[in-house]
Amino acid sequence: MSGWIAIAGLGPGDAALVTPEVTLALAEATDVIGYIPYVARVAPRAGLALHPSDNRVELDRARHAIDLALAGHRVVVVSSGDPGVFAMAAAVFEAIDHGPPAWRSVDVRVLPGITAMLAAAARAGAPLGHDFCAINLSDNLKPQALIERRVALAAQADFAIAFYNPRSRARPDGLGRAFAVLRDVCADDRPVLFARAVTTPEEALRIVPLPEARAEMADMRTVVIVGSSTTRTIARGGTPFLYTPRSAS
Repeated sequence: MSGWIAIAGLGPGDAALVTPEVTLALAEATDVIGYIPYVARVAPRAGLALHPSDNRVELDRARHAIDLALAGHRVVVVSSGDPGVFAMAAAVFEAIDHGPPAWRSVDVRVLPGITAMLAAAARAGAPLGHDFCAINLSDNLKPQALIERRVALAAQADFAIAFYNPRSRARPDGLGRAFAVLRDVCADDRPVLFARAVTTPEEALRIVPLPEARAEMADMRTVVIVGSSTTRTIARGGTPFLYTPRSAS
């Protein structure tokens, strides 16, 4: 039987949000490849080899998947959320693009998943109801100056902005720099959502105005969504509803 690669999104955390398409691919797989905590979400079974690896070896991981598929294995490359959003789909195609011609014949499918950004927005209401963008605050693969330029331009365009990978021990200052840029460009009190560990038992939502937003309110399990100038809150018992109207003047 010929091999294949399915690049799959496992969703934001709750098993109920893994799509049936991904579940079927995992049931048919001979091998699962991915970052250590994502592979840990896949139940072991007879005939399935698990290949966890570190977070900074994405291209090596992609090449390993291609080699296995060419050898006839059925390989699922797992990411959290959606594999095409700051995740493994791009790495696999980059490896194919720069690899030998034979790699272009590999059967590759991308199986979409629910992103942390969309899960967080749904929990809060509809903060991405109008135009928005997503920015990865990690400077592992791009310079900090480029990140800050993109944050400034997104704010000038009045997008709602979802920040991925906002803060880690190795990068404690990036989110604070992004907030400083936003306060300088926006100069208002638009709402900021901190959505941590959405759809897991550790889930926590917090909404504060931009002047009160601090980097310490987030970690690597947090998605931060900054509203546009039109984003509104609806006060109620508990966490308010957060939404951005679909119309703009």
